Amino acid sequence: MRTLNRMTRLPVFVALWLAAMMALPAVSSAAQPTVNLGTTSTFAILAGSTITDTGSTIISGNAGGNIGLYPGTSFPGRAHVTLTGTVHLADTTASVAKDDLVTAYNDAAGRTPVTTIPTELGGSTLTPGVYDSESGTFQITGTLTLDAEGDPDAVFIFKTASTLITASDSSINLINDARPCRVFWQVGSSSTLGTYSHFVGHIFALTSITANTGATVVGQLLARNGAVTLDTNTITNAICSISSTAPAIYVSKTASPKALKSGPGWVTYTYVVTNTGILPLSDVSVKDDKVSPVTYVS
Repeated sequence: MRTLNRMTRLPVFVALWLAAMMALPAVSSAAQPTVNLGTTSTFAILAGSTITDTGSTIISGNAGGNIGLYPGTSFPGRAHVTLTGTVHLADTTASVAKDDLVTAYNDAAGRTPVTTIPTELGGSTLTPGVYDSESGTFQITGTLTLDAEGDPDAVFIFKTASTLITASDSSINLINDARPCRVFWQVGSSSTLGTYSHFVGHIFALTSITANTGATVVGQLLARNGAVTLDTNTITNAICSISSTAPAIYVSKTASPKALKSGPGWVTYTYVVTNTGILPLSDVSVKDDKVSPVTYVS
């Protein structure tokens, strides 16, 4: 009789235990918030020691096309730079922006949880999250694809203890509502962008940043202590708060070669089209009736 009573109570106990478990709230990991740039947000370029430009560089963007330097004051090649903002050399504005850069750098460096992935990012597709590598470095050869999975506020943070290096003609491709303003690169030493590469995101480098010939950037180049070196680049600091009803697109154009050394010759123009808004774009065509100046060198 006692055995029968125990058997009849067991299903009731199990049912109550299951009901209690079902009543518990589901646990899920929260999405990463964006990194607060503070007053740094209006600077396409910010450096600590020097800024150098050895070609014709174009700096613009609806978030701000400013250039800042603090505490350094040396800006060789300044006359070659076309910009939509203001140059701040060791002034109060640059000083405050540098402080905000330190805060943003530390914020990105401290983000968790972290997923460790291979050093080579080219050829891979990554979803939102925080990433580092066992070697402490990242490199991009070919194309890195960032997939926001339909979330325009999705955040990508890449952390390196040492360097970030991109190969010539490499690129970063954004899909499914991924946006340049939500991509951050915290670099423990220096970053180098290869010739004619296309880079996306905010670089926070502890030391220096070099953008080689023809490299294009949709984002920011921000070096805390060292130099930013430019050479015929196009840098667009795109704003993040774009209305979902207003698509945005950015087109960069580069010529190769830059100069003809022996009379007539062929010049190849390369166009890179970047969707800087949050609406998907398709069937984009580019028509151009303007030719950039190509000089003849006798």
